[in-house]
Amino acid sequence: MGDPGAAPLCVCVPARNEADRLPVLLKALAAQDFPGPIPVAIVVNNTTDASLEVTDRCRADYAGRLSIDLTDIHFAPGEAHAGSARRLAMDRGAQFLANNDHAILVSTDADVRPPSHWLSAIAAGIARGVDLVGGRIVIDPDEPLPAHAAMLRRALDRYWEQVRAIEDAIDPIAWDMPPRHGDHTGASLAITLAAYRASGGVPRIASGEDRGLVMAALARGARIAHPSDVWVFVSPRRDGRAAGGMADDMARIVEAGAEDALLMPDFDHWRARAEWRRGMRELPASPADMVRDEALLQPMPHDMPLAVMA
Repeated sequence: MGDPGAAPLCVCVPARNEADRLPVLLKALAAQDFPGPIPVAIVVNNTTDASLEVTDRCRADYAGRLSIDLTDIHFAPGEAHAGSARRLAMDRGAQFLANNDHAILVSTDADVRPPSHWLSAIAAGIARGVDLVGGRIVIDPDEPLPAHAAMLRRALDRYWEQVRAIEDAIDPIAWDMPPRHGDHTGASLAITLAAYRASGGVPRIASGEDRGLVMAALARGARIAHPSDVWVFVSPRRDGRAAGGMADDMARIVEAGAEDALLMPDFDHWRARAEWRRGMRELPASPADMVRDEALLQPMPHDMPLAVMA
């Protein structure tokens, strides 16, 4: 079982037309080795399916193990996006935790299936002295990709492992040392309530709200870690609920033909970027300076064909 002295946490879930997926997520949350009851804040927004009824059944099924706070809301067309839904879910989580600065808000998505140690690993990561913990994204083996898409995905994983090795060699970060991954998306992103409030919460934008939250927190001096034992299974579906989200990435991978060359930034660009970051850390630059100035750099060209091996 998880550490009974772990900081309190709340799992925060935006959900839109997820009647098929929510039971899988909630079953996995009920099976966590973290001590219960586990608070779960679910925001069902603009739904046209049975998400509310399904969640109510799960609330009864897992009574005593999961403490589910369910919000049903219809956002106006201009606000009906991931930023609004995730922000409301995490704000509800903050209320659930009585605004305890030491508590942890855990963002996830309705199509995620976390392993049983997920919450315990997150709590342990935060306890080591960081403000945010990102979780690695793993394609759910219950929903395998087509063969060529699976090869592309493995090639991308190898590419990012090499990028992290470059960064760790040139600009190591004391609180985010290897073995580590590099993911910090809304599917698995934990943040202390103090850091969440200091960063202004989830930005109300149609996509990229998870990265926006992370960047705002880092600009205020927050520390993020990517422990190798924090990961979740995610669906490789291509009909996602958020434009520009993971479903769009999956669509690009699946629709790429075997003869298509996927281009990524050459490793020399990553070496130069790591050297730039190290140089900035050697200056009396504030975290806000680093985040602002890096955003102003020229985007890296995608000029290296990804090596894909069967």
